[in-house]
Amino acid sequence: MSKSPQKLLLWMTFIMSLVFSVWQVLLNNFVIEQAQFTGAEIGVLQSLREVPGFLAFTAIFILLLIREQAFALLSLALLCVGVAITGFFPQVLGLYLTTILMSVGFHYFETINQSLTLQWVDKKETAGFLGKALAWRSAAALSGYASIWLIMSWLKLDYVWMYALIGCLGLLMVITITVYFPQFEVGEPQHKKVILRKKYWLYYLLTFFSGARRQIFMVFAGFMMVEKFGYSVSEITTLFLINYVINLLFAPAIGRFIGRIGERRALTIEYLGLIIIFVSYALVEHPEMAAALYVIDHLLFAMAIAIKTYFQKIADSKDIAATMSVSFTINHIAAVVIPAMLGLLWLYSPQAVFYIGAGFAACSLLLARNIPTMPTQGNEVNWSWSPKKTAHRVKQ
Repeated sequence: MSKSPQKLLLWMTFIMSLVFSVWQVLLNNFVIEQAQFTGAEIGVLQSLREVPGFLAFTAIFILLLIREQAFALLSLALLCVGVAITGFFPQVLGLYLTTILMSVGFHYFETINQSLTLQWVDKKETAGFLGKALAWRSAAALSGYASIWLIMSWLKLDYVWMYALIGCLGLLMVITITVYFPQFEVGEPQHKKVILRKKYWLYYLLTFFSGARRQIFMVFAGFMMVEKFGYSVSEITTLFLINYVINLLFAPAIGRFIGRIGERRALTIEYLGLIIIFVSYALVEHPEMAAALYVIDHLLFAMAIAIKTYFQKIADSKDIAATMSVSFTINHIAAVVIPAMLGLLWLYSPQAVFYIGAGFAACSLLLARNIPTMPTQGNEVNWSWSPKKTAHRVKQ
């Protein structure tokens, strides 16, 4: 195995996806069976899970003390520990606390991983590399689901064993790659302070709405499968398996496709599709159709690669780490509030939750049309708020 920074990124992505996918796929069944959760409790849990994402900007201050690569590995280790102990606390408060612990590691890792990716990978190769990384995520998730079948279906062991074994395996892998890979250098020294730049406003808004609508998919689409259609652990696992097999096969091609057609067209396709998907969620009455919508929904989210490649093209290279931290916080502003609020709405009207998701996707579509055909530094948007800049901007 080569010791390139790109290979380290892929292995860290693999470990994260292996551990987190097991936590995620078991969550709805675990909380309903072991802790008698309703939509209100799952909404609170998911809001608590997103609080560390809201605080992701604090990563910049931690980088004053530790290098990005080491920070990413430590965060990944914390994620593994949080998942490993989840099964030991099958009560409401215990699940809230273990979720927060796991989430701190997850969100710090995702923040630093995105920063390192945009620094270590050439702009011309980023879309393709991110597609490859999605394929690695899918391969890891498939491995996680295979372990669920082996441990819970074949060996008949309980949730506590599943969480403990996958968390400990992930931690062992983190230790292995920490020892194996050298300390890689980043490009330009990164700003170690919180940065908000006016020229990145479109990226910030795209990130905000992406976080809002993704929460509806992650929290309520899966919850609907269990609560409304009675999906079992094995059926939910099968659904996730289908999702990740499709991503494994098509994600690299999606990355290359985005590289060819550009960010504006790619995001337009994604958001038009998501509007249709969310409206369909609100109306669906057949479990097979709901499953098909879920798979298509998951595939469309691969197009979100385009938001990252758009930012890489318009960003000052010194801003990347700071802006990734801030963007994760922006992404989670809505994510902290939406699950709890919509969890209460779910008790009265699950359909309204998905109509709100369609509205978020429509807002994203309008924003995506403001991305230039060829975004660069100095050409960040089609339509600027500044009259002077608008007058001098070349029409796309």
